[in-house]
Formats: sequence, structure tokens, C-alpha cells
Amino acid sequence: MSAKPPSGFSHQKIETNNFLMIVLILLVIAIGGLVEIVPLFFQRSTTQAIAGVEPLSPLQLAGRDIYLREGCYNCHSQMIRPLRAETLRYGHYSVAGEFVYDHPFQWGSKRTGPDLQRVGGKYSDEWHRIHLNNPRDLVPESNMPAYAWLEKNRLDPAESAPRMTALRTVGVPYTDAQIAGAAAEVKGKTEMDAMVAYLQSLGLALK
Repeated sequence: MSAKPPSGFSHQKIETNNFLMIVLILLVIAIGGLVEIVPLFFQRSTTQAIAGVEPLSPLQLAGRDIYLREGCYNCHSQMIRPLRAETLRYGHYSVAGEFVYDHPFQWGSKRTGPDLQRVGGKYSDEWHRIHLNNPRDLVPESNMPAYAWLEKNRLDPAESAPRMTALRTVGVPYTDAQIAGAAAEVKGKTEMDAMVAYLQSLGLALK
């Protein structure tokens, strides 16, 4: 005697009902995503900064904003994967504790240009200035565009404190004193100064 199919969901009912299929697929994806993501919020290695990692200074923070504005992440990643070929070329692989103050992080996967995660301290400030003004003066085969206008544009001191205040609301531990002194730190500085300061801050904790 053959068994009767269950009166509830059946494969036939699910497969012939587009709306039901979509709902169940989304439910499975949501559960799977939560199982993968939620534990990360409770792991110290992903929520605590490693030794040596500090919030960006007002000048470095301005440089990061310029880095985003100019789309540098389209060609440069900031995450070294734990593969021998990458660690030999770029240095120690990236760890989550390096990025707890990044909102959003700049990991990326595109490498038209080299990874920048350990570029801090690798070259002098002057090298970075020349490279940003005209990359081919240092790397003849480079296809990176020149960013000469950064040397001419001045930073707006009034923008620094609000940026830092906004980052503090999402967990970056800026103090009242740091926020109050932000405008004075960037006054008279150019966008080139800020970009170089940001690049020189990358990856110092795990050199």
C-alpha cells in the first residue's frame, strides 16, 4: 500500500508556486547569512583593534576621504591574503583587528596596481608626492593617472570635526579633545598632504 504525500508542503507545491519558492529561498539565505555573520560580532579577534592600531588623525582621515573620492580602491586593494605568493610580495597577511576603525573598510579585490595595505613607511613622503603628481616619473610602465591637483587644493578645516564625530557614533574612540583640535591640525594643509599622511599610515601595526 503506497503512502499518501503529506498534506503540508510538498516538492510539487513549492516548485509550481513562484512566490512560495522565492520566499523559501530568501528564508534559507537569511538563516545561512545569520549563522555566518552573527558570531563575528562576538569574536574578540574581529571586534578589537590589534596592538599598534590607532584611529586615524584628522589629516589622515581627510586623506582617506580623498582616497575614496578619487576611486583609488578601484585599482588598489588593502587586504593581503594568507597565500605565500602574496605574503612574499606584500608582507604579513591582513588580520581583522587592523580594520576595526575603518568605515567602510577598503579590502577590495581589484589589483590593477599593487596592494597598499603595507605601504606605510615603505617609501618617503617625497616619493609619494612625486608618484601622485606623475606616476611615470617613478614607474615608467604605470597606467595610473596623475593627481597633480591635490597639491593645489586646500583642506577645509570645518569638515574635520563633523567627520570624527560621525565616526565616534559607530565606535571609533575619538576623544572630545581630539575632535576639538581637528580643525587646527588640518588648517593650511593641502589634499596632497592629507593623501600622503593616509598612505603612510597603512599597515604599520604588522610591518
